[in-house]
Amino acid sequence: MKGLSGKSVLVTGGGGAIGSAICQRFAEAGSKVLVADRDRKTAEGTAGQLKGTALVFDIADYAAARQALAGVSVDVLVNNAGWDRFQNFLDTRPEDWEALIAVNLRGPLNLHHIVVPQMAERGRGRVINIASDAARVGSSGESVYAACKGGIIAFSKTLARELARKGVTVNVVCPGPTDTPILRSFLGEGESGQKVYDALVRAIPMKRVGQPADIPGIVAFLACDEAAFITGQVISVSGGLTMAG
Repeated sequence: MKGLSGKSVLVTGGGGAIGSAICQRFAEAGSKVLVADRDRKTAEGTAGQLKGTALVFDIADYAAARQALAGVSVDVLVNNAGWDRFQNFLDTRPEDWEALIAVNLRGPLNLHHIVVPQMAERGRGRVINIASDAARVGSSGESVYAACKGGIIAFSKTLARELARKGVTVNVVCPGPTDTPILRSFLGEGESGQKVYDALVRAIPMKRVGQPADIPGIVAFLACDEAAFITGQVISVSGGLTMAG
């Protein structure tokens, strides 16, 4: 892919399963990877493996994020950090929503507000937001998470319009069910969890759940020079489970 070598790429949630896979893909392309995570151990671990730079801060804390990114030049922003708690909406309490909204909606808004102005000023930049197919088709037990990710999709399309003439593209990648600790926590342990997992696999046309390594390819493509005329788009990586038009 053209134009990734030497570019500064900031990946939030870079120490997690999907995040570290994305970081590795950009490192292989010769990019300068900035691994952002609120967990110091995972951030430094991923950065150390890839000869990248670890940035430890909470994306939901605007002041902390601005301080951590002061003086940092970013060519590509990948808003990957996310978190979920599986619970039917009627069983939730208002205080349960706050952490989900902070990480999945407010956090990405913070990063856009801090990083994107420098891109617009330079007249070039790439933003790839990792949302979820839960936002496109709904997912039982993920109501608030889906609402946040749906908000990110709508926000991304709007920002893409606002930035289209400034050389900055904004696109969204929506993973389907992916083998991460979050999915494993949802499925549960033992025989009952295995039954849910097997049912999920049967529903996916490709007959498997996604792996973290399935996500970085499209992210890297949307960041490269060959994707310069693509903006405001939402792309699912779901093995065919969702086929939104």
